[in-house]
Amino acid sequence: MPKIIPRSYPENLAQSLVKAGIAPLLARIYTARGISDITQLETGLARLLPFTLLKNAQAMAILLADAIAQKKKLLIVADYDCDGATACAVGLRGLRAFGARADFIVPNRFEYGYGLTPEIVRFAHESTPDILITVDNGIASVEGVAEANRLGMQVLVTDHHLPGDTLPDALCIVNPNQPGCTFPSKNLAGVGVMFYVLLALRAELRSRGTFAGENTPLSPSAQRRERDMRSEPNLGNLLDLVALGTVADVVKLDENNRILVQQGLLRIRAGRACAGIGALLQIAKKDRAKVSSYELGFVVGPRLNAAGRLEDMGLGIACLLTDDSAEAAQMAEKLDALNRERRSIEADMQEAALAALEHINPSDSFSLAMFDETWHQGVIGILASRLKDKFHRPVIAFARAQPGELKGSGRSIPGLHLRDALDLLSKRHPHLLQKFGGHAMAAGVSILEQHFDEFQSAFEAIAQSLLSPADLTRIIETDGVLSAADFTVDIARSLEQQVWGQGFPQPLFDGEFAVQSQRVVGEKHLKLSLSPVADSTNRATFDAIRFFSADPMPQRIRAAYKLALNEYNSKTTLQLIIEHWEAVPSTSSVQV
Repeated sequence: MPKIIPRSYPENLAQSLVKAGIAPLLARIYTARGISDITQLETGLARLLPFTLLKNAQAMAILLADAIAQKKKLLIVADYDCDGATACAVGLRGLRAFGARADFIVPNRFEYGYGLTPEIVRFAHESTPDILITVDNGIASVEGVAEANRLGMQVLVTDHHLPGDTLPDALCIVNPNQPGCTFPSKNLAGVGVMFYVLLALRAELRSRGTFAGENTPLSPSAQRRERDMRSEPNLGNLLDLVALGTVADVVKLDENNRILVQQGLLRIRAGRACAGIGALLQIAKKDRAKVSSYELGFVVGPRLNAAGRLEDMGLGIACLLTDDSAEAAQMAEKLDALNRERRSIEADMQEAALAALEHINPSDSFSLAMFDETWHQGVIGILASRLKDKFHRPVIAFARAQPGELKGSGRSIPGLHLRDALDLLSKRHPHLLQKFGGHAMAAGVSILEQHFDEFQSAFEAIAQSLLSPADLTRIIETDGVLSAADFTVDIARSLEQQVWGQGFPQPLFDGEFAVQSQRVVGEKHLKLSLSPVADSTNRATFDAIRFFSADPMPQRIRAAYKLALNEYNSKTTLQLIIEHWEAVPSTSSVQV
């Protein structure tokens, strides 16, 4: 059973933030997330880490500047998720603005697999590019880069995934997680890495006098050169895409990433997002002016990802590249339809998985590895995530990729670094894994179908060796109990305006409530009226909702909840979103 535990926070640091002008509740929340100085909350672009700290960024900028000057043909090889799509769009928009001859391809996950495979390299070669640029992939593409070199194409790798034992023989690699890179933020998403490469490229082109107005023409030839110069692109125009990819890829929102996300959100709220993001928000009936990181991660991101999961991410990338609002609206409609189809497939897969577990007690194991021949390989990652959340176990869900081969997508829990666990498994059982890669919390793996049972046992043994029984209890961390004065629309609005996400979680509070009324709405949500019982003098009641659960609640509960705003008929009221609840024993000393 999950345990609700309030986060600890250093009271002295919280008080220092209060003295610096931060509201007491926010000061408590911030210090519990590692904020010790008010400057860490600044989100101006001037506080971004400089690109000079990112290994090889300047070297790659020189190569790209030379390629632009020589009019070489550049081809971006994208990944098929939201991070890869936004990284591709950022790369193309930026490179074209700098005068590059650039285009893109994105592998169909069902034909070419993940990353710069030899197959996708040979496909790319048909377009006769001079240089391949990977975005959000490539760090593990040893064979693919070798094939590109054999075919006479140079490869520039931009990635953020963890490298394997051997790096690809690329012309240049930019990855904050590669050996020897001292970039302070190891949490850049793929789109963030591409954005930093463009920052370095702009600086290189500035030094070469590429942009108009940077030098004074002294001769007729110099005057002709001035006329041919380009205006310097504003790379800030790309930050809406950077914010979307960063949030959707669920990378840790450290200080640097929070700046990128906040600046992107400001652009979106001001109505300056690209046509594609605007169209996706519109079809989801979301107000651009009130967009938060939630809408990026759970509204826009899934609609883009649906293209890569079910068909081809080319549609998603095209949506992010167009500047035609009507065209963007048409593509957003297609993406929305794909997302509805994805949800239907996911629901069927989850039902099948839970049915398969009816005769198995997941609490007897430290992990889950599951396979069903009917499962769609584009949706197994979401299925693994749902099962991980339900059972609090590392989960790998497999689908058949081709006859005799299974492709798995895994999600993990704190305490088990999934990519490292797979690496350990590969060393103990060298014949089992055909390939694998990923992060601490998410990874992919391919195996032969005949080895599934053996993999299942081996993965369980690894999980047992790395996890303790205590790790298998889900901990719900909260920001403690709210005072009566904190239940306000203004505080809820203040919290919604902040940047929250992975590693910097949205505030969650807990407290005991009396359930005054409850009813099912929309056939699957529980609408409630709750009264806090911590203060017997406070008789206020608040609307609350428990999404996707219609189970009735007892008269007294302890709830973990978020503060939210509910807007209806032009009226804004406070609403509590119940994330978890448990019955309060009848022996509770708290009196109404």
